[in-house]
Amino acid sequence: MPMGNNTSVAPDSLKIERVEVIPLIMPLPRIFSGSNYFMSHRCTIITRVYTRDGIIGESYNGDEYEGQKPVLDFLEKVSPQIIGMSAMEVEKIWDTTLSGTFDILGDRNAAIQAQACIDSAVWDAVGKALGQPLYRLWGGHKARMPILAIAGYYEEGKTLADYEKEMTALRDMGLGGCKFKVGGKSPREDAERVRAAFQVADDDFRICVDANQGYSVREAIEFCRHVEDLDLMWFEEPCPWYDDRRSMAVVRASTGVAIAAGQSERSRAGCRDLMMDAAIDYCNFDASWGGGPTEWRRVAALARCFSVTMAHHEEPQISAHLLASVSNSSYVEVFHPERDPLFYELVVNRNPFDNGMYEVPTGPGLGIELNEEIIRKYKVQ
Repeated sequence: MPMGNNTSVAPDSLKIERVEVIPLIMPLPRIFSGSNYFMSHRCTIITRVYTRDGIIGESYNGDEYEGQKPVLDFLEKVSPQIIGMSAMEVEKIWDTTLSGTFDILGDRNAAIQAQACIDSAVWDAVGKALGQPLYRLWGGHKARMPILAIAGYYEEGKTLADYEKEMTALRDMGLGGCKFKVGGKSPREDAERVRAAFQVADDDFRICVDANQGYSVREAIEFCRHVEDLDLMWFEEPCPWYDDRRSMAVVRASTGVAIAAGQSERSRAGCRDLMMDAAIDYCNFDASWGGGPTEWRRVAALARCFSVTMAHHEEPQISAHLLASVSNSSYVEVFHPERDPLFYELVVNRNPFDNGMYEVPTGPGLGIELNEEIIRKYKVQ
């Protein structure tokens, strides 16, 4: 894809001529189970914004399987609205695509994800036009980020020794920690699994846990009591969505364990309320689920006001730039290659993991090149 190396952009340049959307679905080699869900496929949507200048903004976003079709429908609906606009008009484009969320009978989540796809591709075009990686345009606070793996999934027959071996394998890959799945068994059983993982943990390999809303308040507090002697980095989404702010605030106040949430929010206002209710220490708002990098950066600014650390739910191709751009940030998250083969096969120029660190791509825009062969192989016809 054309990368561009201009350092100045004329006001009427980067006019958007067309938008291309390519859905991908890749079957996984096995089922990956958390407390309240399972994953059998790795899915994403590639969005390309073609400009009159020949610069192509390109991104891939999301991991929706059954929910992919509604996102594609919204992309088909809103894409014509940005034709003729300049990719430099990021805020104007964002406001334009927000219109997809106004139908009170429609699927607002899908509309916001469609908005995120366009916002991400537009930002990539801006970075390419200016010849700069996005993390620098957004603030350039860091060039290298700590990186951890999402792992520790439930699997029939998996032993405590297996979890310890899994952590060792992640460390050997060059990763600096693990976000470990809990919430699918009793607090005591999950604590035993976490203790097995901690056999590998130290200052260079940190462990946090993610219940995916699997515990009641009482169970979440009990789990924390079982692991209170361990150095948990954070406890993510301990309780169900329907009363999560109050529930997480209670768990946080009762245990002193750092709480992470935000990925289930779809706007800066939702994240603001988590912070105002003293429910979280880490905000892992997801740009691909919540309106794109434009909205994530607004959340990060809010987080500074509340001394909340920013994280990001998955999506390393985007999150690395966002997290590196601000001072109040935490780990980039990736998966093991079996859980996210796309990141390892779709991105041709993926930087290696090195002693728990990840060098943010320095090419213009998102700085990634996509493998056309993989796209052809897994494209949904």
